[in-house]
Amino acid sequence: MRFLHVWRRNLLVWRKLAIPSMLGNLADPMLYMLGLGYGLGGMLPQIQGVSYVAFLAGGVVCSSTMFTASFESMYSAFSRMHVQRTWDAIINAPLSLDDVVLGEWVWAASKSVLSGCAVLVVAAALGLVGSPLALWIIPVILLTGLVFSGLGLIVTALSPSYDFFMYYFTLAITPMMLLCGVFYPPEQLPGAAQMVAQALPLTHAVALSRPLMNGALPDHAWLHVVVLILYAGVSYGIARHYLRKRILK
Repeated sequence: MRFLHVWRRNLLVWRKLAIPSMLGNLADPMLYMLGLGYGLGGMLPQIQGVSYVAFLAGGVVCSSTMFTASFESMYSAFSRMHVQRTWDAIINAPLSLDDVVLGEWVWAASKSVLSGCAVLVVAAALGLVGSPLALWIIPVILLTGLVFSGLGLIVTALSPSYDFFMYYFTLAITPMMLLCGVFYPPEQLPGAAQMVAQALPLTHAVALSRPLMNGALPDHAWLHVVVLILYAGVSYGIARHYLRKRILK
């Protein structure tokens, strides 16, 4: 449990800028929900039995979680690892690099939970939450955060500079935003694109959160959960391997 010291250290630093940080995390999802949900949604019929803004809310919760986990595990973690040398200082204490990596992984996921839950609260305030089943979205948000924190740490381990992160956002995050059902049902895509979307983690997160948001149980929920658990576990293992090669070489 020594990783909790790393988690707590990051929490204490973040608390100094908590309010602007939360406002920043809410800005993009709120613009999507208000601009697209009410603007574009006013010209669209119901989708899957709900208004477009309600349909969009279930996807935005997951996409907001993805972005927060990715930014924290990449830009912030890279700063602590490479620029500030915080990790070097910590592993000179009675903590190992594995403790640091685990603490960073859990911290990035924890921060993404705050972001996802904030969007969920806003959606509830707008009347877009259909039943108490939406509370089950919270563990989905945590699992989604662990997935993208692990993937982000892999990129951090391989990145020589901040500029390298743009490749990941352009080639991975943006395609997931567009293919994984955040803005429209994946069934609208061509067959080949649907196959690609089914292999991506955000698709499975959205498939769990959207029905829960609208008061229904997800189809094949166990399958989506297993896929997300596999993504989280494998990505964390790969990130730890490459970070050990980079720092302990």
